[in-house]
Amino acid sequence: MNSQFRSLYPEIEPFETGHLDVGDGHSIYWERVGTKGGKPAVFLHGGPGGGFSPAHRRLFDPALYDVILFDQRGCGKSTPHAELEANTTWHLVADIERLREMAGFDKWLVFGGSWGSTLALAYAQKHPERVSELVLRGIYTLTRAELAWYYQFGVSEMFPDKWERFIAPIPEAERDDLMMAYRKRLTASDARTRVEAARAWSLWEGETITLLPEPATSDKFGEDEFALAFARIENHFFVHGGWLDEGQLLRDAHRLADIPGVIVHGRYDMPCPARIAWELHKAWPKAVFHLIEGAGHAYSEPGILDRLMRATDMFAGKS
Repeated sequence: MNSQFRSLYPEIEPFETGHLDVGDGHSIYWERVGTKGGKPAVFLHGGPGGGFSPAHRRLFDPALYDVILFDQRGCGKSTPHAELEANTTWHLVADIERLREMAGFDKWLVFGGSWGSTLALAYAQKHPERVSELVLRGIYTLTRAELAWYYQFGVSEMFPDKWERFIAPIPEAERDDLMMAYRKRLTASDARTRVEAARAWSLWEGETITLLPEPATSDKFGEDEFALAFARIENHFFVHGGWLDEGQLLRDAHRLADIPGVIVHGRYDMPCPARIAWELHKAWPKAVFHLIEGAGHAYSEPGILDRLMRATDMFAGKS
């Protein structure tokens, strides 16, 4: 059966790249991949603060798609690095609109996984007329329950060894609110304190997103430069609940009613409990829902990747 799983398209280089000044001192790096004039799409990476990778270019048939990929504020090749000022969900939603206008697209397919699914939902609910289709993986809506499950009690029970390493930088007296305790260290004036906290925060995620250990996936989470942007920005967004009302993205799912979509979620996704994907599926019946057995959170897991590739092919008109 595994031989029937779809895999990524061949490696490809962008046909256009640039930096877009989005104001507030931020400049975001973007790439355009595929065939100019093809089906418009935008890729929203996870984290927040994760940046995109060259492999993400390969989720779309390059003969059929015209895809914008970009590093969200403060991460990847965007500048300034690891910056928290003027960096919120709604700044990013506005940036997506700026990129769409820059590319000259009337509407586009929006593809997002993990935090990218959060951002895709926020964007699509604010600008439904600009979204032709949604492809979402690893659904996350930033409710208090979801955040507590991953950063306070829940996943800690599944990964006690990794959890011990996660809480090690935090004194016992501060462990009743680990997100805030980490914020204190990630924004400390001492660079060493920031980096130590960033690596611990980042590795916790890198080592719990796949069903089985995948060093090729998790190793980059321990690299100082990546970890600093990833941990600082992610913690910043999560401490603030994404600047969303509690439960907002499920509450406003009715705004997606006319948008075709595909939801792909791993049964054993640790960061993002499957219940949330199930609730979104019920609130947005037009979307096709795939709950993948034997899979965790990462897009690279075979059953998840297979469904994502089939979704982008389907929306480009391939059978």
